[in-house]
Amino acid sequence: MSAALRFPPELQVFERGWLSANNILLFDGGEATLIDSGYVSHAPQTLALLRSALDGRRLTRLINTHSHSDHIGGNAAVQREFGCSIHVPAGMADAVANWDEAALLLSTAAQSGERFAADGTLAPGDAFVAGGLQWQAIAVPGHDMDALAYYNPERRILISGDALWHDGFGILFADVLGTGDGLGAARQTLEAIGRLAVDAVIPGHGAPFSDVDAALERAFARLRAFEDDGARMARNAIRACITFHLLDVRRIGLDELPRHLAETPLYREANARFLGLAPDALAGWLVGELERAGVAHREQGDLVASGPSPARPAAGGSP
Repeated sequence: MSAALRFPPELQVFERGWLSANNILLFDGGEATLIDSGYVSHAPQTLALLRSALDGRRLTRLINTHSHSDHIGGNAAVQREFGCSIHVPAGMADAVANWDEAALLLSTAAQSGERFAADGTLAPGDAFVAGGLQWQAIAVPGHDMDALAYYNPERRILISGDALWHDGFGILFADVLGTGDGLGAARQTLEAIGRLAVDAVIPGHGAPFSDVDAALERAFARLRAFEDDGARMARNAIRACITFHLLDVRRIGLDELPRHLAETPLYREANARFLGLAPDALAGWLVGELERAGVAHREQGDLVASGPSPARPAAGGSP
């Protein structure tokens, strides 16, 4: 967290690294609300963080910003451990109820999640009290077309999920997959955030920040680059999601990678729509990119993650 930021004592931020989203814990007397629960393989760590922070208080409610695996993956484990209710954005309720792994981008991106049941929903315009503050649910489509951010006008705090990070925003899956206008939705979302009075943003990944105008400028610049060059957007999505997958499974055979890219819907569609490479060529480009970035290396015929294991994430971002 930036040294300049001082949140109320009733609000705690757990800055997580790959593979989990940040968690926000808000206290109301002897009860607490959690926003987002991290990735499924990090559930033991999430539970340990919560036990320590709750210190005898009762977790009564878990609220999600959106439906992606690094935000909902710990829902089932947290509910089992603490008996809390789960509330999700209204737009993802059917996908959760039917456990539609394609709609939740689990099978689409070769990611994992544990099924859970939602007890309630939040829609744009709804409000709830947590941490002694009233939060307004705001539609922030783009990265996830049904995503919500949570805004407190009194303290001018925005819990942005993956709609705005310090250095950008999450992958625009709708455009990469050809299922919608994520670019247009993201532009509307950034413009809407720009109209809010915000002193502090708690993003889905990375440290909370106060230089909101500068972050918005960077986000708009990134958006313009994607609008001008769809291939750049596709390459970014493939790099980020393969990095995520590799940090989860730790290694993948170099001879298996072309088949994985061809069979996983996200990579297959991104390649077909924007790149047009043969699977072997796509795999070759990708291996080179990951090696240059220092996130993977070759070892005995495998592509191996150079980052931390899922049990011990480091600070950083996520798709």
